[in-house]
Amino acid sequence: MKIAYTAVLIAGFTSLVHADEVPRAPVPDPRPVMLAALQSVNGEAHGILSGEIADALTQRFAATSPIYIDVTTEKRYAQAGCARLNVRFWQDGVLLPGASSPRRQTIDFGINYCLDGQPPKSLK
Repeated sequence: MKIAYTAVLIAGFTSLVHADEVPRAPVPDPRPVMLAALQSVNGEAHGILSGEIADALTQRFAATSPIYIDVTTEKRYAQAGCARLNVRFWQDGVLLPGASSPRRQTIDFGINYCLDGQPPKSLK
């Protein structure tokens, strides 16, 4: 009984520690995450960049985390399935050349994007 109780406590503690983490699927590029954000009720989607390029960047900058992708919807357009998206790439523990210590690096860009992979016909 004591072993089972301890296992429940450990499982509960682990879920509390990770409660603020969002599910992230590995993706070879940001497009699947962008499409998921367009289809999401809350306009958000999250992923982890995977593959040779992600591995090379992580190794080159001696980073301590994978490259995360967070996509949020800034504005939905009248054209169905189209929105202005903010795409953020970020990684912890990045040591840039000449830097004295590693830190989080973040890159954001905005894009007008539709489910068909094209830009919207109108920005209204």
